[in-house]
Amino acid sequence: MTQPPPTPKSWGPSVLPDGRVRFRLWAPAEEKVALVACGWKILMQMGDDGWHTVETSLVQLGDTYHFRLSDGTDIPDPASHAQEDGVDGASILVHHDTHVWCNPDWRGRAWEEAVVYEMHVGTFTPEGTFRAAIDRLPHLYHMGITAIELMPVAHFAGRRGWGYDGVLHYAPHTAYGTPEDLKALIDAAHGHGIMVLLDVVYNHFGPVGNMLPRIAPAFFHPERHTPWGAALAFEREPVRRYFIENALHWLVDYRFDGLRFDATEQVIDDSERHMLIELAEAVRETLPHRPVHLVVEDQASRKSLLNRDGGTVHHYTAGWNDEFHHALHIIATGEGKGHYAPFADNAGTVLREAAAMGFVQADRTQDRIGPAPQDRLPPQVNVNFLHNHDQIGNRAFGERLSVLADPMLLNVMTALLLLAPPIPMLFMGEEYGEQQPFLFFADFEGELAHAVKQGRKAEAKKFGGMPKGKTAKDLPDPGAEDTFQRSKLDWSRLVSPDGRRQADFVRELIRLRREHVVPLLAAPGTARPHILPAEDGIFAVDWHFHTATLGIRANLGKQEKPWPEIGGETIFALSNGAAAGPSISVAIDRSQQ
Repeated sequence: MTQPPPTPKSWGPSVLPDGRVRFRLWAPAEEKVALVACGWKILMQMGDDGWHTVETSLVQLGDTYHFRLSDGTDIPDPASHAQEDGVDGASILVHHDTHVWCNPDWRGRAWEEAVVYEMHVGTFTPEGTFRAAIDRLPHLYHMGITAIELMPVAHFAGRRGWGYDGVLHYAPHTAYGTPEDLKALIDAAHGHGIMVLLDVVYNHFGPVGNMLPRIAPAFFHPERHTPWGAALAFEREPVRRYFIENALHWLVDYRFDGLRFDATEQVIDDSERHMLIELAEAVRETLPHRPVHLVVEDQASRKSLLNRDGGTVHHYTAGWNDEFHHALHIIATGEGKGHYAPFADNAGTVLREAAAMGFVQADRTQDRIGPAPQDRLPPQVNVNFLHNHDQIGNRAFGERLSVLADPMLLNVMTALLLLAPPIPMLFMGEEYGEQQPFLFFADFEGELAHAVKQGRKAEAKKFGGMPKGKTAKDLPDPGAEDTFQRSKLDWSRLVSPDGRRQADFVRELIRLRREHVVPLLAAPGTARPHILPAEDGIFAVDWHFHTATLGIRANLGKQEKPWPEIGGETIFALSNGAAAGPSISVAIDRSQQ
């Protein structure tokens, strides 16, 4: 794989051609900043733009360093590539060009081939490390998984957490391993033909360990807020460069195959050229010969982020299709309060529209980020799922659908997920019917730990409410070590009769997708979805591709009901044999060829 030539960065350390290292820090609120490393204290030169800079040959690969502020306070590099320990400790100089890749010729995979597997590194294995995850890659390969999506690994305060409160966005958390360990995981995945995507958070910083408000108050908008604190001042160039360079850092230095962007509707920017557009264009310009996949979680369902021209992806590849999940969750559990209330009265309609076209909540009046899509968007711009970390972990007790839903109905839903044209995503353990919960956990102290614990009550109300017979006193403590340990996968279930049966079922569905659905997505042109009239509880959608029509019919209710005729060759069917109950049929009609 040919990597772009290194260029000096605005943020963080840059190794220069002559071997010296340039350190930069945007600290307009500090008159003097010194680099402290290897027993040396070197005063940095401050420019009129607030950047403090120094070039030195005194710091070598693997050395620790920090910045000393005017009052003697030592802080890590906000763009540290590695930490010696926690977010308050010393940074470590990393030279990424020294890594020897075992699969240097990896070229990635086309997006239509993606079967995504969302993974939290800390709970994926008993050890909870990058290196330990490598040992489970053969399992994912044999299941047919083609893409891993790592929940955020950027350094956050404490030793355990979901990762969405990171403060050192360039540094992998030491709890999971070193930069070399992360590269080894990505390299090993590529050796199995598996892409690796990283979840990144560009809408806020975590509440502990962030020194930017002190050294660069202009990094934030005190008058504008997100759900997690002050909004970021993306109209300022140093702020834009921090995040654009961060995206390139993961894609170039670590060779990730793509990024998933958290809550992009909270990336608020009034600039003429929106930060999200500039970031995507920077990625496309830097890596023009690699299939890099950029996926958004955008509650505004903005189609302009996914604009295509002649089928070419100009900015973002796909977006999470939350409404597909919401509708199926209501159907599976009967829960219709809180987070699910807007969809409770018309879950069947929402499901059909979300599966067929997506963008159920799209508001054209708010979609002003970029030009409106010129072409019909293909089905693979949507990422569908039955589970994700939010929808499980924000529940009071972290239950999965495997313990909430009727098993037959869940299998019908799984078939719908994996055989419909949109890109499917599984949450770790889902492939073998994991029963362990995935809970919310963090590692804060004092008042913040108390506030997080209290906040779980409100989250529980939004996601299913409190189970019968349980009260707020029964809620797991997010800060307890046991809450984290209980969230780890139970791999013994995989080899149990039920686990093997479910894994075989999912593996076969992925095989059918690879054999029948992926070629339709890869062919020129895009699909024209058609929602057929049907009784309540019946799913009936046809996708008309250039060479064939893919039809799916499903009964998601308990009563026997007819569904519209489905033509062509049946590639999959599932029924419990009774006259009523959940069932599904999937067929491909190639008569139009």
